[in-house]
Amino acid sequence: MSIGKSPEDDHPTEDTGPAGARADDGPTIGRVLQQARIEAGLTVDEVSAATRVRIPIIHAIEQDDFSRCGGDVYARGHIRTLARAVRVDPAPLLERYATEYGGRPAPTPAAPLFEAERIRPERRRPNWTAAMVAAIVAVIGFVGFTAFNGGDDGAGSPTAGATPAASKSAAKPSTGASRPADPKPDPSDSAIAAAPQDKVTVKVSAPDGRSWISVKDQNGRTLFDGPLEQGDAKSFEDKQRIDLVLGNAGAIDLAVNGKAVEDDFQPGQVERLTYTKGDPAAG
Repeated sequence: MSIGKSPEDDHPTEDTGPAGARADDGPTIGRVLQQARIEAGLTVDEVSAATRVRIPIIHAIEQDDFSRCGGDVYARGHIRTLARAVRVDPAPLLERYATEYGGRPAPTPAAPLFEAERIRPERRRPNWTAAMVAAIVAVIGFVGFTAFNGGDDGAGSPTAGATPAASKSAAKPSTGASRPADPKPDPSDSAIAAAPQDKVTVKVSAPDGRSWISVKDQNGRTLFDGPLEQGDAKSFEDKQRIDLVLGNAGAIDLAVNGKAVEDDFQPGQVERLTYTKGDPAAG
């Protein structure tokens, strides 16, 4: 009996991918996306410009590294976006991702948006000069007002010829003033309800969470590009067409030409939509 390798040691072990995926299962998710991009004649820069996904993230996904996506929800969103950009059906890739990386994740709050589309408002420094000028003006006005009232001794006496009855009637508040004013309708809601027939009007609201949106008119001019906080709403109008990009579509409600749009958008999903003067139509 000799001491050495066992018969099993002479056979190489099968290469396994993440979460037990074997090499004979076919090309990986990243390899499929990379090959489709090359066959479509697109560079990584062109795909990044079309999808707004950063170039380092695209390179990482094509190497099957999803750690830079920020979580499963965003990884699935990036896979879906890149697959559509290179004209590949995203359903098999998403199913494979669910199998190899732990299944479909539970929805998470839309706190940080896609890393490629996060916009941070610039912090402005306080204008101390303007504050000091305003304070000086307020002090001078107060001193002048006090000096003027102190020198006028007869200011508090009743005016000659005024009767007690007239004074009482002037001091008595009117009954109509105590009634609360009718609440004014929300300008954006009124604008949507009275949407003109010769224009396209779109109202975007975020009742379920924070989202990033980009809005352009028929000429490609940007009407808005930035975050929409939870509870906020914005309305846009153009003569022919409104183009939308929704970064976290599951948190968005849309009303187009005065009518609510029914959708099944998911959290973290990126959607590109176009609406005209006629019926709403997905872009």
